[in-house]
Amino acid sequence: MNSKPDLNPEAFRYLLALGLAPKVGPSLFKAIVAYSGSAEAFFNLNKAKASKIPRVGEKILEIQSQRDSLLKQADLLIEFCEKDNIQIHYYSRPSFPERLKVLNDGPVILFSKGNGNMAMERSIGIVGTRSATTYGKTITRKIIEDLVPYQPTIISGLAYGIDIEAHRAALQCGLPTLAIMGSPITTIYPAAHKNTALQLQESGLLVSEYSPYGKMMPGNFPARNRIIAGLSDALIVVEAAEKGGALITAEIAYSYDKEVFAVPGNLQSTFSEGCNQLIKKMKASIYTGPNDIAEALFWTKPGEEKIKKPNLDLSGRDEEEKSILIHLQEKGESEIDLISYATDIPLGILSSKLLSLEFEGIVKSLPGKKFKLII
Repeated sequence: MNSKPDLNPEAFRYLLALGLAPKVGPSLFKAIVAYSGSAEAFFNLNKAKASKIPRVGEKILEIQSQRDSLLKQADLLIEFCEKDNIQIHYYSRPSFPERLKVLNDGPVILFSKGNGNMAMERSIGIVGTRSATTYGKTITRKIIEDLVPYQPTIISGLAYGIDIEAHRAALQCGLPTLAIMGSPITTIYPAAHKNTALQLQESGLLVSEYSPYGKMMPGNFPARNRIIAGLSDALIVVEAAEKGGALITAEIAYSYDKEVFAVPGNLQSTFSEGCNQLIKKMKASIYTGPNDIAEALFWTKPGEEKIKKPNLDLSGRDEEEKSILIHLQEKGESEIDLISYATDIPLGILSSKLLSLEFEGIVKSLPGKKFKLII
């Protein structure tokens, strides 16, 4: 696959240079580019104008004086990626996955290696404890075998336990799989999974937001969980302790309004505590089989009639409920203040109406006091 960038080479040099700059994370990167117009423009801004960029302080302004050094690093990185067949994806370009473009905290640059792609039609994330039990491994394999008719891409993190079991089961079942890495793409971690990493590249991808020159840092692994959650149409947690990376991924997926499922487990098992708590707190649905996924995502098997979302039935609704439902149908999702403004319904009455509609299973509450129609 061609690793050359899909935009002006000079502009891309500056984008990479900014991405390589210390203390410039995804949100600050986006703010700088949005304010300046481009990464190149930022490096050429005078300090007075650059200092007006939100969250840019003196230490960030020092990056401008490092321009030549950062550009040299960017050139070396582009050359290295071309030689090693590593693809570079920038968030505003077509090759960057659409599922991640909508995330406020999503990465701005991704590196990938392999023959798959991130524009898959269907995707399922599977995560769990690194200390997987025999039960957890068996269930992971069963889940993936049952999903074969729907042909999803399986996404996980290449870690010990449930993650590596998911990748290996996907390979055995002929499904493409993406490994979202907390290390640079050139550093397979753990090293024991190198063979699986090589195999999955035949139809899937290794994916990392970290430069191939970068160092592996402990904080990288919790951060990469948002990419697993963002790329997955639905996330299944197989086994998880009360605390750990799998629960972090589930919480992130829930905040992204993804479908989250958890495999219920033995009440006396430490590695079922996380899954059982997700279900108890209604942050995950109970996973009982592939039909749960198909119904939630309106998937069909080849040859089956496509599942249609039911039409919105307003009969029997009072005027306020009609106004709420019509507004949500038009907007997809909306904050409670905007619903109140658009429908002219006082917040106190609106809250009661929304709660009633949520109990009926017609409306779903989202983080940030947002609501969406789910029929």
